[in-house]
Amino acid sequence: MQAAGSSASPLLCLRGVSRRFGSLCAVDGVDLDVMAGRITGLIGPNGAGKTTLFNLIAGTLAPSAGEIRFEGRRMNGLTPERVFHHGLARTFQVPRPFAQMTVLENLMLAAERQAGERFWNNWIRPGVVAAEERAARDRAFAVLEVCALADKASNLAGELSGGQQKLLELARVLMIEPRLILLDEPGAGVNPALLDTLIERVQRLHRSGIAFLVIEHNMDLVMSVCDPVIVMMQGRVILSGSPDTVRADPRVVDAYLGEVPV
Repeated sequence: MQAAGSSASPLLCLRGVSRRFGSLCAVDGVDLDVMAGRITGLIGPNGAGKTTLFNLIAGTLAPSAGEIRFEGRRMNGLTPERVFHHGLARTFQVPRPFAQMTVLENLMLAAERQAGERFWNNWIRPGVVAAEERAARDRAFAVLEVCALADKASNLAGELSGGQQKLLELARVLMIEPRLILLDEPGAGVNPALLDTLIERVQRLHRSGIAFLVIEHNMDLVMSVCDPVIVMMQGRVILSGSPDTVRADPRVVDAYLGEVPV
């Protein structure tokens, strides 16, 4: 699905990206484009290199070869914090909240470049610090509304269900107003009701102009939400196309024949 006004130029562009671990080539010469205004799916068997590719894009790992560009800017060598600052955010398959902090506090921590982060500003610029904290709090409440978590604002993050923690992961990255979000298995361990909520929120955010690259094992979810769908096997991209094209490709059928894709 393509949002109105999406650009013809890739938002995210990978060319010849590889990552070796000793003699193992986990990602092998990947060329990949993610377009603005799209929800792009990334599928493949376990060990295909999907999560390693996410780690390379997000700056957790450095490529052994190749180039990663986001909005035309070379991202190779940037720390995860710098990648995040540029508007490319990710969530994790296993959520990583600050369990002993409230849901609201988890979001306020994600607000960037707060004057209060420099301790002396709390004494010499208290008005500025207070104003920024109010603005961050207001934005956090607005994001919690979007992510269906407003009624959990004062709960400890560790008290949330698995599905609610997935929504919290999404809410935290929304605090920086990202242009692209990498979603790592959003459906894993989420009950059907909360999964429907999560999908609806992703589609709503997509309509607002945010692009997504989604790793997901639930093929019904991928085929109903994502377009295009990219297929990885043994560290390489073997196919990229519409859900119907991917579903009919003999290599995909052979890989998943007789079993649920994992």
